[in-house]
Amino acid sequence: MGKTVADQLVDMLLQAGVKRVYAITGDSLNPVNAAIRSSGKLEWIHVRHEEVAAYAASMDAELNGIGCCMGSSGPGHVHLINGLYDANRSGNPVIAIASTCPSHKFAQDYFQETNPYYLFQDCSKFVAVANTAQQFPHMMQSAIQTAISQKGVSVVGLPGDVASAKAVEIPTSEITYPPSAVYRPSDSQLQQAAALLNHYKNITLYCGHGCQHAVEEVKMLAAKLQAPICYTFRGKIFFDSDDNEYRAGLNGQLGYQSGYDACNKAEVLVMLGCDFPYAEFLPTDNKIIQVDIEPARLGRRAKVDLGLAGDVGDTVRALLPLLDQHTDRTFLDSMQQAFRKSEANFAHYIENKGSEDHIQPEYVAHLVSELAADDAVITVDTGMTSVWAARFIKRKKNRYLTGSFNHGSMANAMPMAIGASVSSRRQVVALCGDGGLSMLLGDLATIMQYKLPIKIILFNNRALGMVKLEMQVSGLVDWQTDMVNPPFDKIADLMDIKGFAVHKTAEVEAVMRQAFAHDGPALVNIYTNSDALSLPPHPSLAQMRGFMTSMTKKLYAGEVADVVDTAKSNLGHLKELF
Repeated sequence: MGKTVADQLVDMLLQAGVKRVYAITGDSLNPVNAAIRSSGKLEWIHVRHEEVAAYAASMDAELNGIGCCMGSSGPGHVHLINGLYDANRSGNPVIAIASTCPSHKFAQDYFQETNPYYLFQDCSKFVAVANTAQQFPHMMQSAIQTAISQKGVSVVGLPGDVASAKAVEIPTSEITYPPSAVYRPSDSQLQQAAALLNHYKNITLYCGHGCQHAVEEVKMLAAKLQAPICYTFRGKIFFDSDDNEYRAGLNGQLGYQSGYDACNKAEVLVMLGCDFPYAEFLPTDNKIIQVDIEPARLGRRAKVDLGLAGDVGDTVRALLPLLDQHTDRTFLDSMQQAFRKSEANFAHYIENKGSEDHIQPEYVAHLVSELAADDAVITVDTGMTSVWAARFIKRKKNRYLTGSFNHGSMANAMPMAIGASVSSRRQVVALCGDGGLSMLLGDLATIMQYKLPIKIILFNNRALGMVKLEMQVSGLVDWQTDMVNPPFDKIADLMDIKGFAVHKTAEVEAVMRQAFAHDGPALVNIYTNSDALSLPPHPSLAQMRGFMTSMTKKLYAGEVADVVDTAKSNLGHLKELF
């Protein structure tokens, strides 16, 4: 019958730069499956759960500029939603094809019928349903343009009968990527920023993910201002390296005291490409300059004195010639001294590695940082695993660290690692919690099927660690946070993934070296200390009171050993806190 709408879809995805789709086929999606098979130009990655498809496509987009996932009618595309929320909030251009029931069955409560307009509105920048073959080309082009230009998710609902229909050739532009352009504030705004920065001495740069392609420019700005560089979790992997003489640490829930102080004791805080959500860690009494590529973000987290819309690199390059060279290093030196003190406190866990079945997770994260490749892609589960990564994973030559930093979903690290491994030749390491890995355990079979050489480092503390801590700081006795886990290493072996179990601290480094050297996928099941915790660098009185209340309740309940173990296990964190 000639070219179908499904064939047209494949052509447009290829034109946009999509190289693969992550999906589970079925019913209304089968015409697209057939078109992809017939084309032979798109790779189909058969996942076991559509949530994994969305996370993998998001990671593909984060590394390569665009990703694509698909879900079949009703339950199939509903499963995409959590991963699409994460992609949209992370600014990753993802095209999601939600195949639907036949178009003539709409609004009849048909089998597996959903309404994509309502279903995907909150997790996308664009959502539409193609009711006819004639609608589809322009709709698809708009979806691609929106995903790329607005950096987010575009959802196209595609009924099975429309996908099978004869394509209507309508002229559409072949330009699907926005042209590269310089984007910076006006000269007068740059002059205002320069006047502030030339007037004050104590200045801190607070850097987020928006600095990814402007690392050298930010360092030049720090050198000009003699300013410490602090960073968000998404920004740390670009600046947290031993050769960065301006780093002062992470600020925020997972941060250092030095990072908090550098931001709050500065006379001027310059926020560069960061949309940091925790306003309580940002200053209220000093001057703030914010630079962001999205004007809507300016001033929504803190009281900003000067908001500059622009790309970080373009803006800093234009600003540098207007700045005086600062020579006073007093503030920079004091913040770096505080940073070294924080690092020394956390070094406690590298030296005191824990005990049998209670291995310190900080020590494990440190080893990952030491043993992983300089250009490794490291994905991190939400929860306590993120804490250890934030504190101990360091930047190397071209290393990349990511996780569900905006959406904060469990179970993200392994699916993201699938997307990274499929779409790149770099070493991929997934730092997983036992709670997260359990959620989507079935997609170890995807790793098996495609022989993806992912290294999964499992922090198996037999508990929902972050939830446990949240309950403690609220003054509650943690309950229903413990987990009875299967032997994950044996499950890995059954799925043709090399499994390792680590119970003793003396075994950790040797086993991890074996796993990294293994030619293929590996899972290292490390029995970590469930009492390891981390309070924020500047906790509220309510948080401190809640934590002490929880410990007191345990003492009254006769759980003295548990309280003592918690204190002993967290000596470095307590030193950092006090």
